[in-house]
Amino acid sequence: MKVAIQMDPIGPINIDADTTFRLAEEAQARGHELFYYTPDKLAYEEGRITARGWPLTVQRVQGDHFRLGEEQVVDLSTFDVVWLRQDPPFDMFYITTTHLLDRIHPKTLVVNDPFWVRNYPEKLLVLDFPQLTPPTTIARDIGTIRAFKEKHGDIILKPLYGNGGAGVFRLTESDRNLSSLHELFTGFSREPLIVQKYLPAVSKGDKRVILVDGEPGGAINRVPAEGETRSNMHVGGRPEKVALTERDLEICRTIGPRLKEKGQVLVGIDVIGDWLTEINVTSPTGIQELERFDGTNVAALVWEAIEAKRA
Repeated sequence: MKVAIQMDPIGPINIDADTTFRLAEEAQARGHELFYYTPDKLAYEEGRITARGWPLTVQRVQGDHFRLGEEQVVDLSTFDVVWLRQDPPFDMFYITTTHLLDRIHPKTLVVNDPFWVRNYPEKLLVLDFPQLTPPTTIARDIGTIRAFKEKHGDIILKPLYGNGGAGVFRLTESDRNLSSLHELFTGFSREPLIVQKYLPAVSKGDKRVILVDGEPGGAINRVPAEGETRSNMHVGGRPEKVALTERDLEICRTIGPRLKEKGQVLVGIDVIGDWLTEINVTSPTGIQELERFDGTNVAALVWEAIEAKRA
């Protein structure tokens, strides 16, 4: 198949952790032809959806992990698959790329389905499953947020469309910084904030469960660094081997059919204790760590699902 990958710059990635690199590596091993471009090179040109980029080959060599062919402009409708793999923030730039890719999908299979990526951002899709999630409020109004804190005491406050643990604050019952943080966030953004009851189980880890076409492929545990609330690996969280619990499987059984129906082939959900906190559809990570711990080749499972859809 002809496969285009829309991703952030490939040069600085960590080839031992980057999920997009592992997907590209597996595609190449299966004989698929790769083309790479960054999201700023995506365009609408007189009825065509085009991208300016390069034929790509990858290799697992530190500091020499990719080769690019000659730069060219391609019509993405001539490809079999386009991967939507740039990282958030989920802003209007990101959203615009989903609108453009909508115009070639499903004749060209865009993974994950851009319409539902746009309508299922990480921290909003969980609202459809209140029975699985901790107490949550989404608001910009300080009065609403303050009332939530007064009710639940110990809370987590974070940007609604953030990622990688950036801007995540824990406010304990005695903390008096809510107003200052609210001023800070609303001073540079018009977006609401999301507030959740703090889950003490996070000290034992924030589990990342990988689903492929709605089915659980396995999980890793991300343990916060000493003195840190956030467990994201971007901010020092330590990945550990972990098994799926019956509660994890119950969560997957509940949300999996919806993800499959909406074309979300590769999804990473976050589970703290018994509670679902996020459903990551934009650019989920963790498949390399899972492969190292469990020997599960999630990249192969993903490509098998894609190849079946294309067939």
